[in-house]
Amino acid sequence: MIVEYIRYELNQNSAEALVLAYRDAGEHLKLAPQCQGYELTVCEEAPSSVILRIQRTSTANHLEGFRKGPHFLAFFQAIKPFVGKIAEMRHYRQTGVSWVK
Repeated sequence: MIVEYIRYELNQNSAEALVLAYRDAGEHLKLAPQCQGYELTVCEEAPSSVILRIQRTSTANHLEGFRKGPHFLAFFQAIKPFVGKIAEMRHYRQTGVSWVK
């Protein structure tokens, strides 16, 4: 499993709109077998900074499976107005160092 992080830099009003857009887009992520979970967070200190964390089966499955699969178009349409506001979009491998209470 890998983790994709997408960081958006928005203005305050569009951050709220992005959260609403991901309520719809998230439904399409749930249907995709390449997606194992996701979480959208808004920065407390800078509410215009929003990070989406997506757990994916692999980078290749994301790029070749999800992006070329039946769920991508509807997902993309929901978040299309915000694509130009992406400051970072990268895939990270897990290290095994973690803790959740």
